[in-house]
Order: sequence, then C-alpha cells, then structure tokens
Amino acid sequence: MPLHVPPAPAPALRSVLTALNSPTAVREAPTPALRAAQDPAVPDLPLPVHVLDRITPDGISQTRLAGWRFLIRSGEQAVAAAETQLTADGWAFSHFFEGPYVTSTERALRQAETLSQPYQPRLLSLPGLYMLTLWLHGDLSDDGAGGHPDGADLLIPLAPAPPGIPAHVPHRVADLLPVLTHRVTPVRLLGTPA
Repeated sequence: MPLHVPPAPAPALRSVLTALNSPTAVREAPTPALRAAQDPAVPDLPLPVHVLDRITPDGISQTRLAGWRFLIRSGEQAVAAAETQLTADGWAFSHFFEGPYVTSTERALRQAETLSQPYQPRLLSLPGLYMLTLWLHGDLSDDGAGGHPDGADLLIPLAPAPPGIPAHVPHRVADLLPVLTHRVTPVRLLGTPA
C-alpha cells in the first residue's frame, strides 16, 4: 500500500535546496558520500521528526515536532539526509548527515510500503533510549506536524536499536509502549525517598 507522505513546509524545502546549492554547506558537511556524489543531489521523502519527551505511567505519550528530515538522493540511492528546524524566523536548514539511520530509514520505508494498510510515515525520536523509529500514523488526514502515537499506529525501530528491541520489526504502539515505559522509568535505589 502506498505511503501518504505529508508535504513538508515550503520554507523547509527551500532551505534544504539552498543548502544543496551552496558549495560551502556541502563541502563543510561531515558527509563524504554527499560530497562524492556524481549525480545531482535532490531532497526526497520529507518526514516530520517528532520527539517523545516523556511517557506517562498510564502510557500516554507526549510528543513535539522537532523538525523535518529529507533523504538526499543522488541517482537511485540516498547518500545523506538533511535536517531542518523551526526557528523564530521560520523553518531553516540545520545540517546534513549520513550514517546508519539514513539507510535504515530507507529500508523501513520500503518495509512500510508492503503493508496492507495505508499509513502516514513520520520519524519518532526517543532521546532517553537513544532510539529512532519510523512511526506509521493511521490518520492520513493529519498534516504531519501534530498528534501523538495512537495505540493502533506502528513503530519500526531503526538500526541501530537499543539492546533487546529488534530493529526493522514493526510493533503496534500499544504493544511497544509498555516496553519503552519500563525502559525509561527510573529505578529507585533502596533507601532513597520516593
């Protein structure tokens, strides 16, 4: 089933295009694959990046939109990614990067395209676990900027995933959230006040 990729804000896309056309921005980026690309580099598949700041004891998660990430393609493959962030002046280019999350995101998106239900893809970052997931949101009418993970949504942990959480295995939010809640809940030491 095709994914319903939400459109990125136009200023976010323009900022990435401007950075790609800037020899200085590309040359100074820590992205050898982007600098060595033979074909023109173009932004593709904009995904809103949400951050899961906390999980409450009843499992309701609080998320916030942190930016938009674009895969940067050269020819048929993604060679890097570009991040944008919201500033006081609007959406602005933040940085280019490469590494395992670029290829892992591409792999998870291919996995998601084989599912029978349509989804809106997003990225969900869990900084407390050093974890990034492809969040497949079931509300296709959403603009990508808001919302929180619904129990029926799917999360596909990207590689590298934390120990004990298999990468590239889709999980319903309702099934994975209790595991994540347990992982991020601080353990009280004996003798410390509650």
